[in-house]
Amino acid sequence: MRSGAKVAIVGGVFLAVAGGVGYGAVNVWNGMTGGQTTTTSAEGTPRKTGPLTADEISTTAKDFLAAWAEGDAAKAAQLTNAPTSAQSALGIVRTEAHVGDLKATAGTPTGATVPFDVSAVISYDGLRVPWTYSSKLTVVRGLTTGQPRVDWKPSVLHPQLKDGESLKVTSSGPPQIKAVDRNGAELTAEKYPSLTPVLAELRERYGADAGGTPGVELVAAGPEGAAGSGGGTGGTGGTGGTGAAPRTLLTLREGKAGELKTTLDAGVQAAAEKAVKRYAESSVVAIKPSTGEIRAVANNRKDGWNAAFLGRQAPGSTMKIVTAALLLEKGLVAADKPAECPKTAMYQGRSFKNLNDFEINGGTFKQSFARSCNTAFIKLIDDTKDDAALGKEARDVFGIGLNWQSGVPTYDGSVPAETGGVAAAQYIGQGTVQMNALNIASITATAKSGTFKQPVIVPRSLDDRAIASAARGLDGSAARQLRDMMRATASYGTGAQAMASVRGDKGAKTGSAEVGGQATSNSWFAGFADDLAAAAVVQAAGHGGDAAGPLVAAVLNAR
Repeated sequence: MRSGAKVAIVGGVFLAVAGGVGYGAVNVWNGMTGGQTTTTSAEGTPRKTGPLTADEISTTAKDFLAAWAEGDAAKAAQLTNAPTSAQSALGIVRTEAHVGDLKATAGTPTGATVPFDVSAVISYDGLRVPWTYSSKLTVVRGLTTGQPRVDWKPSVLHPQLKDGESLKVTSSGPPQIKAVDRNGAELTAEKYPSLTPVLAELRERYGADAGGTPGVELVAAGPEGAAGSGGGTGGTGGTGGTGAAPRTLLTLREGKAGELKTTLDAGVQAAAEKAVKRYAESSVVAIKPSTGEIRAVANNRKDGWNAAFLGRQAPGSTMKIVTAALLLEKGLVAADKPAECPKTAMYQGRSFKNLNDFEINGGTFKQSFARSCNTAFIKLIDDTKDDAALGKEARDVFGIGLNWQSGVPTYDGSVPAETGGVAAAQYIGQGTVQMNALNIASITATAKSGTFKQPVIVPRSLDDRAIASAARGLDGSAARQLRDMMRATASYGTGAQAMASVRGDKGAKTGSAEVGGQATSNSWFAGFADDLAAAAVVQAAGHGGDAAGPLVAAVLNAR
């Protein structure tokens, strides 16, 4: 167990406040006092209902902050809607977190939410370091009593704390790292924000071996022995670690950083960071097909989560890269031979159709692939004589679902065994297929090279970890035809517009994934150019060529 003071958080987290608390004007609708009614609680006391008044919001926030500042954890906790969890967290603030000289200044409320600025001093091992940040609290009506209460959650006390996490002052954590790209250029979270979770994971796993010495830090961490323990990376089950790596909130004393070389490329990473800014909730990954080296990973998400590596969602028609490989290897199709592409197709009682009900009369399989004809694929399922054939192809040739050891936690894709209509949906990337941008970029890289190379973000030589390998390479003839079909997609098919600016030997596949509860499909795109492959997903953005496509093109053009 690492040394250092830790504040355990149960259902929430803390931050003490001392000194005067100023309150801005409260501007909320009070229902002109007619919006409230009074009933009787289970204990027989009056229970208010209806909208909170401005006075209830102001008084509750003021009383909570005052009790908190005074160190009266019990009193402050009773003013929340989770008193047991709140008291457990607040009770050990001063003795365990080394936080003192606290002051909180409230801003102008918005509705029932009261923002406030915090200034404090962390005192530890002879150090006194100032700490400032902003947070907020929200007042709600208690479900049982009807009384106004602070809605207890970690972000009340610090915006970066999450459920199950604690604050911990530590001088024995892993040393900081100076991450560099493949050419020696430094990679920082300030310059490349998408790398924030990646750098934290790399530090947790390799910091002790990179030649640095630890400093003294205040970190946000999960339960002892859980957060940041993910030395391995997950297979089909998830991240492989038991929690995210600790996040540094404040450095009290600098340590010495050790240099860690990655496979990333600063130029490609910069292009990826810029590309994802075009769309909210977007992710992109780039891989070198000949080696499996990850050149870039970027996300634009409100939650800061590394969805590019850890996401799990249907990839839409980008999955047809794997499906086409299966059909080609089984000899059921050939790129330049005729293939049916009707408007609709039935499989075991389930109807499938093409976008806008298009059809291709007298066309080839290459044309069906280039235009992303769903029915051309669905009509051939029976001929595979094995509902599980797609999953086997994904695993044995493309490495999906194997235990990838990339250097940081990853979700490695899943094509579970299914039957009937659910199995058919998998052929076009719907149903129970689960992928992320890393998985689809790897699939694209395998299609380009003909052999699966497990993605890595740090060289295997760094720790001699076991690297996943597929059972076999893609059949040579199938590989050539698959690349030709992807080239057709990039030249005159659904990916042509997005890939128009990309130079060199290029290929692509578009995808639109329907997701329950969304009015608009997720946009997916996969492409390669020479020895670089990339894939992107944009949530609720429609056709793959419209949103995800330009992101991939921008990354490919940075090679």
